[in-house]
Amino acid sequence: MCSPRSCLLSWALIMCCLMMGPSYYVAAVKKNSCHVQDGRADCSHLSLREIPPDLPTNIFSLDISHNRLVGLPPVSLKLYPGLVHLDASYNSISKLEEGLCQTLPLLQTLNLKHNQVHLLKNEDLSHCTNLISLNMASNRLKLEGEPFSGLQSLKFLDVSINKLQSATLGSQPQLPRLVKLNLAFNEFTALKREDFSFLNQSSFLQLLNLSSVPLNTLETGCFKPISGLRTLILDGSKIGTRVISKVCSALSDTAIDALSLKKMNLITLTNTTFIGLNKTNVTFLDLSSNSMSKIEDGSFQWLPKLQTLIMSDNNLKRLTNSSFMGLESLKKLQLTKALVKSSSSPIINDFSFQPLSSLESLILAGNKALRITEHTFTGLTSLTELDLSGSSYTSLKYMTNRTLISLAGSPLTKLNLIGTDINLINNGSFSFLRNLTILLLDYNFIRQSLTGGEFEGLDKVQEIHMSNNYQSVTLSSGSFVGVPGLRVLTLGKSLRAEALNQDPSPFRFLSNLTILDLSNNNIANIKESMLEGTVNLKVLKLQHNNLARLWKSANLGGPVFFLKYTRNLINLQLDYNGFDEIPVEALRGLTSLEELSLTNNLLNSLKDSVFDDLTSLRVLRLQKNLITAVRPEVFKTPMSNLSLLVMEKNPFDCTCDSILWFTTWLNKTNMTSVPGLKDQYKCNTPLTYFNRSIMDFDPLSCKDMTPFQALYILSSTAVITLIVIALLVRFHGWRIQFYWNILINRTLGYSDAKLEEGREFEYDAYVVYADRDASWVERRLVPLENEMCRFCLEDRDSVIGMPQLESIVDNMNKSRKILFVVTESLLKDPWCRRFKVYQALHQVIEASRDSVVLVFLQDVHDYKLSRSLFLRRGMLRSCCVLDWPVHKERVPAFHQKLLIALGMTNRLQD
Repeated sequence: MCSPRSCLLSWALIMCCLMMGPSYYVAAVKKNSCHVQDGRADCSHLSLREIPPDLPTNIFSLDISHNRLVGLPPVSLKLYPGLVHLDASYNSISKLEEGLCQTLPLLQTLNLKHNQVHLLKNEDLSHCTNLISLNMASNRLKLEGEPFSGLQSLKFLDVSINKLQSATLGSQPQLPRLVKLNLAFNEFTALKREDFSFLNQSSFLQLLNLSSVPLNTLETGCFKPISGLRTLILDGSKIGTRVISKVCSALSDTAIDALSLKKMNLITLTNTTFIGLNKTNVTFLDLSSNSMSKIEDGSFQWLPKLQTLIMSDNNLKRLTNSSFMGLESLKKLQLTKALVKSSSSPIINDFSFQPLSSLESLILAGNKALRITEHTFTGLTSLTELDLSGSSYTSLKYMTNRTLISLAGSPLTKLNLIGTDINLINNGSFSFLRNLTILLLDYNFIRQSLTGGEFEGLDKVQEIHMSNNYQSVTLSSGSFVGVPGLRVLTLGKSLRAEALNQDPSPFRFLSNLTILDLSNNNIANIKESMLEGTVNLKVLKLQHNNLARLWKSANLGGPVFFLKYTRNLINLQLDYNGFDEIPVEALRGLTSLEELSLTNNLLNSLKDSVFDDLTSLRVLRLQKNLITAVRPEVFKTPMSNLSLLVMEKNPFDCTCDSILWFTTWLNKTNMTSVPGLKDQYKCNTPLTYFNRSIMDFDPLSCKDMTPFQALYILSSTAVITLIVIALLVRFHGWRIQFYWNILINRTLGYSDAKLEEGREFEYDAYVVYADRDASWVERRLVPLENEMCRFCLEDRDSVIGMPQLESIVDNMNKSRKILFVVTESLLKDPWCRRFKVYQALHQVIEASRDSVVLVFLQDVHDYKLSRSLFLRRGMLRSCCVLDWPVHKERVPAFHQKLLIALGMTNRLQD
């Protein structure tokens, strides 16, 4: 029987296992395999007892930390000869095998931290000549012989937390390339002269960490073998002022540059503490977290080359003009929480910083000094940065032109007054800071109307931060008239609700402004001209206001298009404003906008083309709205180049009209990241898809209408095309034919007759016409004659003295074509009907020549034509039958056709 307590414990364990079963199983599955990528294998946290044998043989990095290994057998590692980095920390390895580095000849990094290695012998690391970093912290090391003597390339050695009783790691010179040595948290109490003799040839050694080592004895010259040492860390040793003095004396023979003495319990600095550093080149000294309450006069006089002094988190009572005497080279002084009020308020005497003529950065954040006087900062002639943030100075509560007058001689560029309980800034409070570029006034209690005099003299200021002033600031038209070069202005959670409802705008002078933060101000009314003049604005933050009414179509006076002056905007944040509609013109012209955030509004039906100008958009945030449909008419343009889309937690309507295009786009896009797509994008309607991911929507349900849509588009296009072609041919067909003939004839010529064929004849055409048509021939045919075209007219070209019949026959024989000018008169002319037509037919039939061209001046029926001239239209080529046009504009086309007909060959085509 088990005891009641043990039974209860057993039942509790069983219930935990049952409740955690599935997740526990998943976790176990997840941790039963190594993750291999890019030649790196991560096998950590798998409870392994041996090195996995099934990894790729070409890996160069293996992490087997946080397992249950008891050794690193070379046989197991032989499978991975290319290993460069091996991390076996947090295991139970008790010793190193002799052949480790022989098996891994390329090994450079070996981490054995938090193991149980005890005895370290010569042969364990003798072949690790390429090893660069060795971490054996938190073991139980006991050195036998010279275990590190073979590490010719080692640069980083960590043997901290090993309960070593001596700093000596060898009796003969070794580790010639060592750069950093960590001996922290060991138990030796003395540094003897010969302790570092094994490093007397290590000319590269730069850093020695002796943190939390309880030193109480230092022999003279103990650091001499490592005279090239640049950085010494003694944090947490708590060895007291006396031992610190010995350390400083011992460092006099070195090239020490940086000294860290944090948490050393240095309650008081005496004027002899650092006397041993007089001949050194120390430039960095950290004395933070020492509960230091007093600095004796002249304590730092031995550090003339010091450039950085950190004294944060102390308990200094007073600073005098002798506290920092001798630090004429100091550039940075950090006194964060160094003057903390306890029983009495700490005091900074006048001229306390006067000896620091080279100081560039003074950090007095988080202090509780009583006041700042007119001479507190006098003498800081090189100061460019002053940080008073989080401090409580009574004189800063109501700032005047005398509050910081002690900085008048300083070339200050950055002033940090965050959280200093400022209530009022009077005119001219900063007027003497002519070089100031950054002014930080966040987290104060400023309650006033800014008229412009507050920033008088700040001609060079580029950034003013006034966020989180509890919505107590009011602006006027001239608030920033004195800072025309301003680039960054933050007024989040600082303005009263009516602060911007004025004209002219307080920002109209800020043409260089690039960032404007007006968030969290409950602003409801602004003028359309609010951003007039801010032509270079890049980032505008208006989230957490009450601007919904401004974009309503029902707004009195219409929507307020307050963005029309910000054409160069890149980032626009309009979250939490209650918008339920966006006018089409609201975002017009923002072609450079890359990020738009409209999170947590009430947007539902967005108008087509509202985002059409956002061609450069990369980030779009619309989560937590009431959007039901994502249609291409609205989103196609902004989503074409997106890299990030955030639209989760909207009540999507999963129907073909509302979501089909969106889901198709999501499946095809490779460029856009859509976080939470599977879990956060849920359907609200219809009931079939309620509370399911929009990616579950079946696009096949919409495909039944696709063929009909395609058929409708195709048939409509075909019908419209046919109608257009018919109308075009009906009314402009002659023009098309005319220009087509010009194009062809200019390319190929007017005639398809061979050159020899043309040379057989004297005339191109014998013209047969009635006497009544002679005037038409004179006006229309004769002008076409040139060097390439000649007509034979009986009245003009008959041979004098030759009988008329013989002349007609002779001239027809000399002509390549016979051209009939067909009219009713021609059909009634007996001379033409009997003799001329007979001779023409004789040439056509007997001479086998296709030589007749008909020009109809009147509409003559084919029956009459056949009866009178024995010709039909069908007997001739279509291009040899021409009609005289009724409209004058078609005459050039007729001439074109006539020349083509006259140029056709007379040889019958095969």
